[in-house]
Amino acid sequence: MAQKKAKKALKKDSKAKIQPLADRVLIREEEAKQTKTSSGIFIPESVDADKSTKKGVVIAIGDGKFEDGKIVPMKVKIGDTVVYSWGDKVEIDGEKYVIVRESEISAILN
Repeated sequence: MAQKKAKKALKKDSKAKIQPLADRVLIREEEAKQTKTSSGIFIPESVDADKSTKKGVVIAIGDGKFEDGKIVPMKVKIGDTVVYSWGDKVEIDGEKYVIVRESEISAILN
């Protein structure tokens, strides 16, 4: 189900109005979910959001970073679901995104 949401979101953002430079990645952060305890108390994930990693979908990528005079291509692709630690928040047409360096991405989820 998460992949369907990611694909739908990707179609919506396929014409991103921002192009990341170098090794930067534009990510739309997934909504924080809340869990319900057996006693009926809701605990939002945002309680520990600043200290934990976040999950999101890659919307746009840069060309890659320069190393020894050559461009090193990006390992992440548009549409990948990734885990990252932090990034610069931006808002475009009412949608909230995060721009991170590729090195700030911890994992690509399959």
